[in-house]
Amino acid sequence: MSIFRHLLGGAAVTDQHDVAAQANDPSGAGGVMPPASGPTPDTATVRRIVAQLEELPPERARYLAAASYVLARVTNADLAVSPEETAFMERTLVEESGIGEAEAVLVVEAAKQQARLFGSTEDYLVTREFKRISDSDQRLRLLRACFLAAASDGSISSAESATLDQVASELDIDAPGLSALRTEFADRFSVVRAIRAVRAVDPAGTDQTTG
Repeated sequence: MSIFRHLLGGAAVTDQHDVAAQANDPSGAGGVMPPASGPTPDTATVRRIVAQLEELPPERARYLAAASYVLARVTNADLAVSPEETAFMERTLVEESGIGEAEAVLVVEAAKQQARLFGSTEDYLVTREFKRISDSDQRLRLLRACFLAAASDGSISSAESATLDQVASELDIDAPGLSALRTEFADRFSVVRAIRAVRAVDPAGTDQTTG
């Protein structure tokens, strides 16, 4: 089982209404359609990323596109996606989708570009789109993947931390689920590291850990 599949799971249809809507999808996208009064099934951002996944089944491509964007949203929270964070997203996409490395690079770059250019308007829309086409376990796995992506360069910045909390809220992750993840990654938060560094140095500026 690949790391991406383990973390995110596969696309899911969660109820009979969605099954019927998917079977009669007038868009030809092959995905789950929302009620007529709800939001459109795909944001422009998701469609642009899906275009890089044209060899996959449409529903799977949509699922991975939305997940990739959410990962890019978190890693771009501090306005600097590190090479380690980019490599993490590319590697896990290859493992999950079976696409080649070149295609994975295009997908990740598309996700990063969309997050940079349209994050202020698309962050909420795409994250809620992922929520709509996933189940609760998949949402929790995506959030954990976001923590891993943010921590892949060695530290979760304050901006990334705040965005992780926001993503958790938009995915309807309950408080215990979020708390468990924050505990798991406690030593990666930059604020925690800064506090520990201060506590390790006495007022004279000598490192207490060295005796």
